[in-house]
Amino acid sequence: MNLIILTPEKNIFDGEVDLVQLPGSDGSFEILNNHAPMIASLQKGKIKVGNNNDLQYFEINSGVVEVLNNKILVLAD
Repeated sequence: MNLIILTPEKNIFDGEVDLVQLPGSDGSFEILNNHAPMIASLQKGKIKVGNNNDLQYFEINSGVVEVLNNKILVLAD
């Protein structure tokens, strides 16, 4: 899957990932390969990004995520 995390200041991540865990407004959720299309709002928390057993974390205050055809776009604050 391709993940892009954008903030108003800069692009903080752009690359291939195996999983993404996000702090949704109604609770944390995870996106894996071939996830159904969706748009969701995000709350303050950490985005967990996994690729080949390597984990990275990004702190956000709020945002929106769009998932479509194994492409994940996060617009974060």
